[in-house]
Amino acid sequence: MKSDDVGIIGYGSSAYEKDGTQPTFAYLADAAAACLASAGIPKSMVDGLALSSFHAPPDNAATLGEYLGLELNWAHFFSAASAGPVISVMEAVRAVESGVANCVMCLGGDSRTMADFRHLISRFNDAVANYAAPLNFGGMNGFFSMIQRRHMHEFGTRREQLGRIAVAQRYNALRNPQSLFKKALTIDDYLNARMIADPLRLYDCPMPASGADAILVAPLDRAQPGKGVRILSGFQRHNHLPGEITPLSGGWEAFRENLFSEAGVSHDELDLVQLYDDYPIMVSIQLEDLGFCKKGEVGAFLERHSLTFDGSFPLNTSGGQLSCAATAGGGGLIGVLETVCQLRGEAGERQVKDARTGLISGFGMVSYGHGLSASALILQKAEA
Repeated sequence: MKSDDVGIIGYGSSAYEKDGTQPTFAYLADAAAACLASAGIPKSMVDGLALSSFHAPPDNAATLGEYLGLELNWAHFFSAASAGPVISVMEAVRAVESGVANCVMCLGGDSRTMADFRHLISRFNDAVANYAAPLNFGGMNGFFSMIQRRHMHEFGTRREQLGRIAVAQRYNALRNPQSLFKKALTIDDYLNARMIADPLRLYDCPMPASGADAILVAPLDRAQPGKGVRILSGFQRHNHLPGEITPLSGGWEAFRENLFSEAGVSHDELDLVQLYDDYPIMVSIQLEDLGFCKKGEVGAFLERHSLTFDGSFPLNTSGGQLSCAATAGGGGLIGVLETVCQLRGEAGERQVKDARTGLISGFGMVSYGHGLSASALILQKAEA
């Protein structure tokens, strides 16, 4: 995966909204325009397009190209749900390196209402539609409540520890003008919030939103001076631990060693980490699987660190899905977007000091009690 010549030269997002006021393709167009402005290149240079979207079908990457007025040599429509947008960046690098495309834009996003969200979740895949939805399974909240309950039972993990993730991410979000959440969150707010699916309460769950994000992959010599971002490593894994229900590990543990060895960096050399945050318990499992602490010891790790952008372990510095926005098809891309923003020194009030290297993860395609897909990237600021 490592590339010395191809990387990320631009990024951008649309506005995020709680309820969609525009069609999905309109949000994607806004993100694409912002991304091109960030890179300082005309859209005529883009000849590759990767799209991650739940609500786009029957449209796809080719019809998005038509909508945006792009003539394409390469087009890719996602799989693997919210692990997919991270994977699309890897595939874009390979497309440019192979010469199939010269410049690839990776887009992710959706326009949706709560009714759209409920419809999607009940028909997420055949396993969910046929074997979970008829039993009133409680949506993804029901699935992940079982994972959190099992982690708490087996390892003694406490809600006070998990709450540190939600509280820190809200602190970060308040310094992000794009964030949908504008009110501070305390640990008492977190602990005493309305029950959703025991032990999950309100602030354990991301709020469905509308919007889109975009990343531009091209030869690094096309980047503006000091604005290129190199991709040091990237891996994906699907159906890790086949058949296991409510597993306490994911595919990240399978490629962790290769992820860091290919990047040539250690955990201590990371300046920020953006982990897929559909729930704090999944952030915690990723911290264990990616080797920041041993399995079952994440509670003590969370107590030991400050997780804010200005703390000892900057985590989900935009606010993430829990406190910035969870835009479905864009959910797996928000961490890539934020990392590029940070490495370019453009994060404003939430800027991590001297940020140079960051890790991003993706996660998705939850089937019958089992998240099938995991992905991760390590990025580094390219030398000017």
